[in-house]
Amino acid sequence: MARGIQDQGEDVRTLARSLAARPAGAVRQEARSVGRAVRAACRGPGRERDLVVQSLKAAAAALLAWLVANEWLGDPMALMAPWVALVLVQATVYSSLMRAVQQFAAICVGALLASAAQAVTDDTTGALVLCVPVLMLLANWSRFGDQGVYGATTALFVLATGSVSGAAVGHRLGQAALGAALGVAVNALILPPVHLRDVRENLAALARETADVLHEIAAGLDRDDWDPGAAADWSRGSDRLERRLGALHSARSWSRESLRVPKGALRTLRRVPPDVPSEEEDERWSRITGHIRALTRTLVVATDDDRVPGPPDGRILRTYARLLDLVADRCRAEGDRLRHPGSVRPPDREAETRMEELHDRVQEALREQAAGREAARTTVLGSLLLQAENVGAEIVPGVVRQ
Repeated sequence: MARGIQDQGEDVRTLARSLAARPAGAVRQEARSVGRAVRAACRGPGRERDLVVQSLKAAAAALLAWLVANEWLGDPMALMAPWVALVLVQATVYSSLMRAVQQFAAICVGALLASAAQAVTDDTTGALVLCVPVLMLLANWSRFGDQGVYGATTALFVLATGSVSGAAVGHRLGQAALGAALGVAVNALILPPVHLRDVRENLAALARETADVLHEIAAGLDRDDWDPGAAADWSRGSDRLERRLGALHSARSWSRESLRVPKGALRTLRRVPPDVPSEEEDERWSRITGHIRALTRTLVVATDDDRVPGPPDGRILRTYARLLDLVADRCRAEGDRLRHPGSVRPPDREAETRMEELHDRVQEALREQAAGREAARTTVLGSLLLQAENVGAEIVPGVVRQ
């Protein structure tokens, strides 16, 4: 019994050490992430540097609003202007304009309802009880967007400071208008944010990750010992491509919003890159991602003993793997082209010829299997070949024949 108690004590101590190590590990991981972000921001243009610029612009807008309201206009309670300016330096100029209108409307409603509630109840607590629930319900109105909560916070601010007279409310609304104007002006005139570079970066990353997934599949098929675990890894690779595709769509949406202001002004400020990939590129890589998803799904099915007799012959799969390697090389070349649009490489005719030869060999093997009445294996190999043809046709049109 004493031995059991000792073992339990040791288990408790081990668990305590494990729990103590988790926060330390999380802190180290977070510190490494911060270090990578800082290095990326110092290295050159990118998402991290954009975040630094945006943060400094928001701080500058708040400081400018404070100086104008407090120093120039002499307002001893110059809080509303810097507060509004700070939150209106948004990721795009268009979103700054839209949120300025929504927030100013919410602030007006909050200030007016707070003043009316105070006049009705003549008590701060009663006014809060009367107006805050109504304002929180109005915060969910779609016309306010995500700015509706500022109506309730404005009411709390107005009632807490006792600024409920008509003149005081008008003064606060004037400060809000000043902060909104300064926040939008700073965002629009000082390095206006344009997210077109994110589209190119996500497209290039999608092409490179597509190449990595295809190389992984090819390396696995070249061995005879691949199993359901390897097929599941390839399926997770296609999941990564889907997530990257989602990031690309998000970047494209941000780029459209970035250009909802006159392009001429942005070009004057040299904020519009001269060559942005067209949306046809998004559609092309969306199709490629779908084909790879179908390919990995076929491989997962091929390792399920309850559904098919097994994958095609190893010799055929090794030929197919070399075909995938060549397709992956072209995907990587596409990624380089997208990342560095000025560096155009001539077509690799030798690789294209080799791709055609390997495709013909796999197709001949497919015909032999069909003639041998191996229906299940023929279905699997035909599906794999079809997806390779689809990806190849998107990457190198006209090289891989149907």
